[in-house]
Amino acid sequence: MTADLLIAGGRVFRGLAGGFTDAVAVKDGRVLALGEDALAAAGAGTKRIDLGGRIAIPAFNEAHMHLLPYGIGLANVNLRAEEVRTLDELLRRIRVAAQAAPKGGWVLGRGYDHGELDVGRHPTAEELDAASPDNPVLIVRTCGHVGVANSMAMKLAGVGHNTPNPEGGVIVRKNGKLTGEFQERAKRLIMDVVPQPDQARMVAAIGAANDYLASLGFASATDMNVGMTAGFAEIAAYEAALAQGKLPLRMWQVLAGNPEGIAQKAWAEGMRPMQGDDSLRWGAVKVFADGSAGGLTAAFFDPYVEAMGGGTGVFTFPDEKIHALLKLYHEQGWQLDIHAIGDAAIEQVLVGMEAADSETHPFMGRRHRIEHCGFVTRDQRRRMKARDIHPVPQSTFMYEFGDLYVKVLGHERSDRAYPMKTWLDEGAHPAASSDCPVCTVDPFINLFTMVTRKTNKGTVLGPEEMLTPEEAVHCYTWCGAFTQFAEERKGTLEVGMLADIAVLSKDVFSIHPDEILKTQADLTFRDGVAIFDRHGEAAGVVAAQ
Repeated sequence: MTADLLIAGGRVFRGLAGGFTDAVAVKDGRVLALGEDALAAAGAGTKRIDLGGRIAIPAFNEAHMHLLPYGIGLANVNLRAEEVRTLDELLRRIRVAAQAAPKGGWVLGRGYDHGELDVGRHPTAEELDAASPDNPVLIVRTCGHVGVANSMAMKLAGVGHNTPNPEGGVIVRKNGKLTGEFQERAKRLIMDVVPQPDQARMVAAIGAANDYLASLGFASATDMNVGMTAGFAEIAAYEAALAQGKLPLRMWQVLAGNPEGIAQKAWAEGMRPMQGDDSLRWGAVKVFADGSAGGLTAAFFDPYVEAMGGGTGVFTFPDEKIHALLKLYHEQGWQLDIHAIGDAAIEQVLVGMEAADSETHPFMGRRHRIEHCGFVTRDQRRRMKARDIHPVPQSTFMYEFGDLYVKVLGHERSDRAYPMKTWLDEGAHPAASSDCPVCTVDPFINLFTMVTRKTNKGTVLGPEEMLTPEEAVHCYTWCGAFTQFAEERKGTLEVGMLADIAVLSKDVFSIHPDEILKTQADLTFRDGVAIFDRHGEAAGVVAAQ
């Protein structure tokens, strides 16, 4: 049998168990042969890719991100800390956007980090009013759990001084006066009056996000909270994107399961777990248990550092309510993908999961997930493993927010955060991910952090949790596939597996860790077909008929 594609001339990482070989051959979208057998399978009609000393790996799998919001957010005001370090610069960008917008049109900004701003605090409604007096404004912190609105936005939302805090949310006041800050579910009060994007814009956003991820070496991704941007219309937008050929990545979809989400409507409309195929599969439901550590809303047993505000965070729901949601979605057959960062929130979720586990509806084999799972205790890890519950962590949080963690939680707790090595050693399958747009989706920053445990300021947190490059790539490929019930089809480059392959510009397994940050994807294949080609190497590689 003659191969359609041969990739040789450098190392090929088969996976953590298989190690390395020197060639991979592809036929009809799957791995046909490896090593000498791959070379022997090449014929006159085989397209050849010369690695030239580069490395080929299983394509990355982004196991936890918000793909549609990321695509939509590309048009919002960029306030991320890489570019915005002062309050004056943040307000300048809002002012420029407001001047360019029609009077009364919304100005939306994403990604600011109050911990990185020179003032060390959130902007206020009054400051946003001065920058945008004629337009409603909502800016969202990088974590996505906290936002600040100006006075016009609050007026449109009907929020006044006496508006009560909604369940699981906080409308921040100082001396009885609204500051403009909205935490957790309170943020919905503002978001619900922001005009929703139409289908054409959503399809374009999905396509743009897919193309960008393909350029980074991803062939699989996730949208973690479908329905929280434009409601039920997001399902149709994804179906349209697939029909229009704007979905090159394999998508694992997670429905918004909070009461304001769409999971219950989707069930009533006939959607069922695992509906779809590897191109677009609806497999899970997400429920929020708490907020973010950097935003001081992740729920902990022990309080935050007093000088940074103290408190123990915010539970999204009381025990009985979140436990009822977990039981409902578990018994419907959905995978549970539950947001819990602080140890108290993880405990609340675990207790609810343990209560939902029954002879009629057993947990084993369901591969339920705790998303983030950042500050997990030893006992909680043990109980997760006993019930086939898996962590989906973001080492990138350590890179972007690690120094803030030290400020708000102390060094000891920060060292123990996101224990990747411990999870692997204990037999868990931590699916590395970014939570983009909370953090950059750049996989090489994530790999660097898993290998070094360094923050972007150079602080090393918990060096005993460093991974080898092989382990880090394993977490970013096979572990993600495992949490999506797809490890027998993707996540390694063994014979018979789907030919989802990324060719990287540098051999990340042999270079100095600092060089990982300078690495990029040169080629990305899905089913042996190039979905990204930086240098035009894959001309003539066509889809199998």
